[in-house]
Amino acid sequence: MFIFGLGYTASRIADALRPRGWEVIATGRDGALSFGDTGNVRLALADSSHVLSSVPPGGEGLDPVLEMYGDSLSGKWLGYLSSTGVYGDCGGAWVDESAPIGALDGKGRRMARAEADAEWLALGARVFRLPGIYGPGSSALDRVREGPNSTRAHRIDLPEQVFSRVHVDDIVSGVIAGLKAPSGAYNLADDLPCHQNLVIEEACRLLGLPQPPLLTLDEAGLSPMARGFYAENRRVANGKAKRVLGWAPRYRTYREGLQGLV
Repeated sequence: MFIFGLGYTASRIADALRPRGWEVIATGRDGALSFGDTGNVRLALADSSHVLSSVPPGGEGLDPVLEMYGDSLSGKWLGYLSSTGVYGDCGGAWVDESAPIGALDGKGRRMARAEADAEWLALGARVFRLPGIYGPGSSALDRVREGPNSTRAHRIDLPEQVFSRVHVDDIVSGVIAGLKAPSGAYNLADDLPCHQNLVIEEACRLLGLPQPPLLTLDEAGLSPMARGFYAENRRVANGKAKRVLGWAPRYRTYREGLQGLV
């Protein structure tokens, strides 16, 4: 397995593959190769039966992996870690893989992700569309532990807002299930989309800490990226992954996920 972008999620996928007898080589923060080391990357790709990319589109909207190494991917199992952000704002409705993708954000970034998503699908990849990812060292528990002055643990007064999320270990099991699955798009999300406030409140309960104050979106002083998170409202359906991959999330809701992290 060759992995482009050995970051938080892909590292856990690699850690799960190695005990199963896989040799894994990768670029990225924790990888052995530099992305721009084209000679060695191409040699490693030539020796790989499977390729997984977690690299998002670049600033100009192009997928860097496909731009630089797309001609070296023929005949291989392909996987791509995409985002449920490709669906855009759905007004809180349920959305599955048959929904159109490609809505624009203010800077065109979502369109870039959707174009990359479509390009990987056209190559016959298994495209795993992921919602908000949490797991060890990266969850509401960590944000709440930062204390009452945390700039990351928010309760926002948007009662109709709904998000989906997924535990990183459930992404791992979904990708491994996808090794023997047909190409196509798969939503990997838990079974209970809900307001982010409920997740923060559950983290506070588990840790015995007070809840952050309820703020308006303006009062919260969010970064543009975080504010964009609250500009979207959708429930992500995971039925196709369950039917086709034989996958089911171990952490069915944020409650089991946070309890497992505790």
